[in-house]
Amino acid sequence: MNITKIWYDEFRTVFHDIGIILFVVILPLAYPLIYAYVYTPEVQRDTPIVVVDDSHSQLSREFVRKVDATPEVAVVAKCDNMDEAKQLIERQDAYAIIHIDRDFETATKQGKQTVVGLYCNMMSMVYYKCAATACANVSLEMNRKIKVENYLRPKTERESEIMQAPIGYKYTSLYNPQGGYAAFMIPPILMMIIQQSLFLGIGMSMGRSREQNKGNVIPLNEYYKHSVEIVLGKMLFYLMLYIIHALYAFVVVTKIFALPQLGHYWDFILFIIPYIIDCCFLGIVLSYLIYRREDCMLVFVFMSLPLYFMCGLSWPGSAIPDVIRYISYLFPSTFGLNAYMRISAMGASISDVAFEMKGICIQTVVYFIIASLIYTSKIRKMLRKEA
Repeated sequence: MNITKIWYDEFRTVFHDIGIILFVVILPLAYPLIYAYVYTPEVQRDTPIVVVDDSHSQLSREFVRKVDATPEVAVVAKCDNMDEAKQLIERQDAYAIIHIDRDFETATKQGKQTVVGLYCNMMSMVYYKCAATACANVSLEMNRKIKVENYLRPKTERESEIMQAPIGYKYTSLYNPQGGYAAFMIPPILMMIIQQSLFLGIGMSMGRSREQNKGNVIPLNEYYKHSVEIVLGKMLFYLMLYIIHALYAFVVVTKIFALPQLGHYWDFILFIIPYIIDCCFLGIVLSYLIYRREDCMLVFVFMSLPLYFMCGLSWPGSAIPDVIRYISYLFPSTFGLNAYMRISAMGASISDVAFEMKGICIQTVVYFIIASLIYTSKIRKMLRKEA
C-alpha cells in the first residue's frame, strides 16, 4: 500500500507543477516531432556552389557541366576570380567553390596530373559531403574516360566500357539505402529524449520536494519510512508514463515520418521496459544533487550532446578513447541507443542485443541499490532529528 501512496504522491506532484509537466509530458511528445520534421528531407539536394574556371577549355566546361548535372549540387554562378566567389560564400548564396586551374586541359593532354580545387563552407558537414561526392564521382568518371582515350585506344565501344571499368562494382548501403539523415539520427535521438526528459522531470520533482519539506528529500509522514518502497513507488509512476511515450515514438512518430521500423513490437517492449527502469533509477540517484528546481537545468541539459557522441553512433565507437568509452558505460543511453537502433533499423531480436541488455540490467540493479541506500541514509537522518 505504501508503494501505491508514493506513486500517487509522485503523480500529484508532477501534474500540479507546470514545469515538471513541460519536461515529462510535453517535451517527450513534441521533441520527436520537431526533430523528425527538421530532418524529414532525408538527403540534401542541389546544394548551391560556384565555379572559378581559369582554364576556359572544352574539358573544364565538360567537368562543370557534369558536376552541375549531379543531384547533390547545382552551379549557381561562375566567377572570374576567387575573391568574387568568396563573397558569395560569405553571403551564403553558395556553400562551396570549385576552382579549375589554368592548365587543366593542357596538362591532361601532355600526360601530366592536374588538380581541381574544392573549397567548402564547413558550417555544415552536409554541404561538404554533397560537394565532395559530386566532384569525386565526376572526376573518377572523367579519369577513366581520359585514360582509355589517350592511352589504351579501344577499337569498339564495348571494349572502351570494359577498359574504363574492368571490375564492376555495386555499392549498397545496408539498412539505410537512401543515405538519409532522419533514418540515421532520429531513432537514437528518440531514446536520448526519454533519458534526458526523465532526468529533468525527476530532478525537478526532487527540487520541489526539498523546497516544500525544508530541505528534506521526502515528506515527514508514516509511509515514507522504507527506502525500497520509495524508490519503487517513484519508478512505477515514471515507468507507466514513459511506456506511453516510448510507444508513441516507436509507432506514431515512426509511421508519420516513415522511419525504419524493422523490429518486432515484442522485442521493443522487452527492451524499453528495462531501459526506462534503468533511466528512472539513475535519475533518482542523480537527483540527489538537485537542491532547487532550476539546478537540474544546469546539471542535466548539457549532458545530451556528449552522451550522444559517446554512444558510438554519430562518432565511430572504435575511434573513441577507452577512458571515454568506459565512462559512457555508466549511462543507460550508451546501451539503449545502440540497442534501439539495431532493433528498429536492422530488425534485431532481443537476443541479438544481448550485450546491451546485460549492460542495462546490470545498471538497473546497481542504481537501484544506490538509490535505496541514498533514501535509507536520508530516512535515518530524519529519524534522528525527530528523536
